[in-house]
Amino acid sequence: MTWDDYATAWSGLHGGFDPRRASPIVRGWVRTAYRIGSWLSGHRVSPMTVTTFGLLLCLAVPFAALASPLLAALLVLLAAVADGLDGAVAVVSGRVTKTGFVYDSVADRLGEASWLAAFWLLGAPGWLVVVAGAASWLHEYLRARATAAGMSEIGAVTVAERPTRALVAGLGLVPLAVLDLPWLPPALWAALQFAGLVQLSAAVRRAL
Repeated sequence: MTWDDYATAWSGLHGGFDPRRASPIVRGWVRTAYRIGSWLSGHRVSPMTVTTFGLLLCLAVPFAALASPLLAALLVLLAAVADGLDGAVAVVSGRVTKTGFVYDSVADRLGEASWLAAFWLLGAPGWLVVVAGAASWLHEYLRARATAAGMSEIGAVTVAERPTRALVAGLGLVPLAVLDLPWLPPALWAALQFAGLVQLSAAVRRAL
């Protein structure tokens, strides 16, 4: 599969968002995922295997955080990479399935819950962690329901998408190793999620 073929297929799975017209960072990441996904597909690695590997990394984050926040941050980074590669393998290998789509979404939510649990274990207020998690789940639920109601695209690429959550989780664990500010990462997570909800709500209203 060529890069152009991959970009077209990827766009169809992401509400028409064309990675070839995205920012250099997004375009570079999608292209890197395409190359690695092609290699994994060539070695008969299935999309489900990559998704499961990423989920296991996420589930290990809370335990790693108790030993070393820096180790936990590394696991978040690796999980984020795996999260971008399962879809690439599915597209390149022609193994895109509805079951895989649902499994990937469930794995994402469980993974994010694990990241938030790590913040709680490191001293973040429980109520703040719950608020942050609820806001991100609501973000995804709103988009899913809007799509079911007839919205043909993703609505809007907000400031609160999955890569942002991974960035906050990964980078947020680093200062916890040297600073006594356990409330800061979940507070930033929650603030971005509420901002994203405003963006997405406006897009949904226009679309429907």
